[in-house]
Amino acid sequence: MKPEWKAFLIDAGAEFDAEQRVGSFGNPDQERALCLSGTFLCDLSHRGLIAAWGEDAAHFLQNMLSNDVRLINENQAQMTALCSPKGRMLAVFRLFQRQGTYYLELPRETLESTLKRLRLFVLRAKVSIEDADDALVRIGLAGPRASELLGERLGALPQAPGDVLNLPDIGIIRLPGPVPRYEIFGELAPMQALWQALDVHAAPVGANAWELLDILAGLPEVYPATVEAFVPQMANLDLVGGVSFKKGCYPGQEVVARMHYLGKPNRRMYAGVIDSDRLPAPGTAVHSDQMLGQEGGEIVRAAHHPDGHVRVLAVMRLGAIGGKLSLGTPDGPCLILDPGSLPPELETAPSEPTPH
Repeated sequence: MKPEWKAFLIDAGAEFDAEQRVGSFGNPDQERALCLSGTFLCDLSHRGLIAAWGEDAAHFLQNMLSNDVRLINENQAQMTALCSPKGRMLAVFRLFQRQGTYYLELPRETLESTLKRLRLFVLRAKVSIEDADDALVRIGLAGPRASELLGERLGALPQAPGDVLNLPDIGIIRLPGPVPRYEIFGELAPMQALWQALDVHAAPVGANAWELLDILAGLPEVYPATVEAFVPQMANLDLVGGVSFKKGCYPGQEVVARMHYLGKPNRRMYAGVIDSDRLPAPGTAVHSDQMLGQEGGEIVRAAHHPDGHVRVLAVMRLGAIGGKLSLGTPDGPCLILDPGSLPPELETAPSEPTPH
């Protein structure tokens, strides 16, 4: 995070937690109540950023990632993943482009290991891969008035999830979710000015609100505890348009393609509710009374909900669905899955556009 941006946020009332993410702006209970009913601003510096540029950048990323990088341009972003040779995800990214540079956004906790992995494969390719955490200030705006406020300020907006609008000073990505939601990125001064303009009508909140909207949108993530835990289909990356089955080879492609064409995953990601106010860490085991001797699943990500419960995404063994579920042990907090969130029979991914 740029020191100047952090100082700006502190002046605006931000309180940072032990992980150096914005925990709140002084009233966490009130902010939590706002995240599904009000319009809010959120700092996204807890998300890491990797930049890739150079003559071979597009070709390099096309050979490394699960999605078709040829579909990326200044007007289109995508979800994608870096996999191991065994098809297990090492990282999940939001990939977008600005001024000739590709940016890969991921949890800050996995940035260093992912950067090191990507650099192993550069060899003689004319591409630079760098930590770009300080390159762009990133904020989120979400809520019923988000489109109205941005439209009044900027005059134009990206319309559908994944669409990008790149303006001279800033860029905007429309994101999926239960309310209108945008990620905005740019240089320090214009982002400070935009925050101050939006702050008049949108309440600043901590990072939990953004995590919750990602969960409600069904977006998977990979954290250090879940590196190499899931093939993309297990975490529903194929269902949110993060896997191309038409592109060429990439690490793990044979495993991912075989699961798509010759079989079905025996695990899928579900949304769920935990009757607790404690957040389970990514990778926390889910116990099922129908899977004696083995775990029924594991937590992908979790966030506090305004109703006082915790909302999670969990990759579950299909054999565990329908049983009594709890965190860690039979006596752990109860996990109740949303049976309509992403049913196991849902195997049809979003239609895949043809690259130009």
